[in-house]
Amino acid sequence: MLRGLYNWTMSLAESRHALWVLAVVSFFEASVFPIPPDALVIPMVLAAPKRAWLIAGITTIFSVLGGALGYVFGAFLYEEFGIRILEAYGKTDAFNDFAGYYNEYGAAILLISGITPVPFKATTILSGATGLNFVTFMLFNLIARGIRFYIVAALLWKFGPPMRDFIERRLGLVFLIGVILLIGGFYVLWLA
Repeated sequence: MLRGLYNWTMSLAESRHALWVLAVVSFFEASVFPIPPDALVIPMVLAAPKRAWLIAGITTIFSVLGGALGYVFGAFLYEEFGIRILEAYGKTDAFNDFAGYYNEYGAAILLISGITPVPFKATTILSGATGLNFVTFMLFNLIARGIRFYIVAALLWKFGPPMRDFIERRLGLVFLIGVILLIGGFYVLWLA
């Protein structure tokens, strides 16, 4: 099953629609979609190393724009739904304390969340819900996502063929590590 999915992703990465699919996945991953764009970035760069910087740029730009959508969700849906849930549990004051803390350290949290496997959509939504300054949010969103995707592209560009061989020979292991990182990211976020 993994081999079929891998082969399909590699064929998609080589198709003429790959950049559009990547843009859509990158946009929605930052606000609602659970699959990170790395699932497309990696095979796309491996399939076309000369396009590594273009791929990283599209991923970064659309991820930042999707993050802005997550911010809007947090800013407006919190008032509709979030506050009612907090009131039901008597935690409105606790959230207000958390919001102050988050706004004080929000830039650092954005950097860490934007670079690591921690689900970024949670950070974008929290940023809107806590009222983190939007300009600060967008700046650190751009920095974090740029670092993440350009580093991935650079490593694959530099070490592409050996990385592709490694992934193809050890596809199950690579998939398992990816799942562990994804679950670990959700777990870290849950504890925070």
